[in-house]
Amino acid sequence: MTLPEQAPEVAATTAAPLVADPIQSRNGVLAALAAYLFWGFLPILFRALDSVGSVLIVAERTLFSLVLLGIILAVGAGFREVRQLLTNWRTLRIIALSTALLVANWLLYVWAVETGQVLEASFGYFINPLVNVAIGMIFLGERQNRLQTIAIAIAVVAIGIQAVGLGKFPSIAVSLALTFGFYGFFRKTAPSGPTSGLFAETMVAAPFALAYVAFDIATKGLGPHADPTMMTLLVLTGPATAVPLLLFAYGVRRLRLTTIGMFQYLAPSIQFLVAVMLFGEHLNGTRLVSFGLIWLSLAVFSYDSFRQRGANRAAA
Repeated sequence: MTLPEQAPEVAATTAAPLVADPIQSRNGVLAALAAYLFWGFLPILFRALDSVGSVLIVAERTLFSLVLLGIILAVGAGFREVRQLLTNWRTLRIIALSTALLVANWLLYVWAVETGQVLEASFGYFINPLVNVAIGMIFLGERQNRLQTIAIAIAVVAIGIQAVGLGKFPSIAVSLALTFGFYGFFRKTAPSGPTSGLFAETMVAAPFALAYVAFDIATKGLGPHADPTMMTLLVLTGPATAVPLLLFAYGVRRLRLTTIGMFQYLAPSIQFLVAVMLFGEHLNGTRLVSFGLIWLSLAVFSYDSFRQRGANRAAA
């Protein structure tokens, strides 16, 4: 894949990690972990909305996210940066690309939840860290030490076992991993703050979302919009979408993509448990072995991260 032409300030950010400050790194870790906790339990909300339809859910979550983000920007007087993003043609092309990737990811994920394929969706987010590692190595020049390489190797084995357990090519999983992996890359390199960048993305998608909602109401009637419970759940898709994405955008600009990638095992692990324990999806022994290896990979990577942090503190 070739990247779109970038503004000088964007290209500069691809050369090295943006932040090396320990406090910023710690804040990035906390934000990223919180985002993955949100995403881990998100299937519960979408399962409650399974009668609405995946396209309408994505359209509604886009619009309600835009409203919430608009309020946040209005309070913080952050619309100036949004105007700069949307009036710079080179930056706008990056925003348009990240928007397309994000919306595609949303549609795939909501559809997977609706059709009882949360286990495969969780598999996709198990793959996603490897996509992040590959992107970090190819485009950002990131390199791994020995323990990180071991952790990644264990993850590769786990993912191979998971594919065997599925018994078919995991098209949903691969698509989810690729769309979100490249979305993370462009969010890391885009010259925008978390709130202004996400607002710009939802603003680009909003006309299409509004047109679909209007079309749906015109052809099918008010439907879920006339049901107070369903309407409340649809409104909640706004904060359920915007809050973890803001946390993710904050974290991804303060951490190496490799670190972000390995932390992402938390969300699919929660989704995995939700699929089996709450939704009753079938769990076989092969998938269970893969699940254990994934956690082993995360444990090795976490140990190495803490070891390096201790060494840095000792050196300081």
